Amino acid sequence: MSVSLLSAASVAASAGGPALSLLLDNVILEYPDGGGTIKALDSVSLGVAAGRMVSLVGPSGSGKSSLLAVAATLVRPTSGRVVIDGVSTTGLRDAELTALRREKVGIIFQQPNLLASLTAVEQLMIGHHLRGKPLKAARSRALDLLGMVGLGPSADQRPHQLSGGQRQRVNIARALMGDPRVLLVDEPTAALDHERSASIVGLLRRVTDEFQVATVMVTHDTEFVPLTDAVAVMRDGGLAAPRNSGQGATAPSSGRSVFG
Repeated sequence: MSVSLLSAASVAASAGGPALSLLLDNVILEYPDGGGTIKALDSVSLGVAAGRMVSLVGPSGSGKSSLLAVAATLVRPTSGRVVIDGVSTTGLRDAELTALRREKVGIIFQQPNLLASLTAVEQLMIGHHLRGKPLKAARSRALDLLGMVGLGPSADQRPHQLSGGQRQRVNIARALMGDPRVLLVDEPTAALDHERSASIVGLLRRVTDEFQVATVMVTHDTEFVPLTDAVAVMRDGGLAAPRNSGQGATAPSSGRSVFG
């Protein structure tokens, strides 16, 4: 994969550029702090094409979680654009953002947050049903996805009957139920041992390829970074020089990154 440090806006507008499933263009996010403000994101531009998986690394407090929250439309930026699968979120009402997020974005949190009373297949079905899909169709898709992540025999088990790695696999399958174009992943291996961590990151790699989603994975576990296509480094709210994860080549810093 090639990593191009170009203006995200110009690439998105270019007929010959990559089809970006996720675009953050010159995003600034500020929070009030007493009499002043804290700039959580400082003019960040990031574009990720379908079928590409980007590791987002950086020290605590560098802005990684803020970037994910803005990309997921959970937080509105102070300025700049967020475009998901060609849909600009600028000016959308809260209900419209919720609908866009439900249909276009899969979010995998660090903790699976599964409902204790529901089986694995029901964890997936409930969200699909909320999208207005018939329960029969929801169950069929849920079983297919659980089979894909290696949990077909565990479809009727509840969270307390599953290992940590299995619960995270349910979490991944659940995020895929709406056929998202963007997959945002927050520290998926934080609570897992080495073997289960390798299995989960490998699964995310396969999901990115097979479902052709644009995946951004926040991680502190740099051992598995080579499984992704590229690395984006956050520092002090800004996007530092990204590099190709497989070759380890560092590109010039520009703060504007397109992974296509």
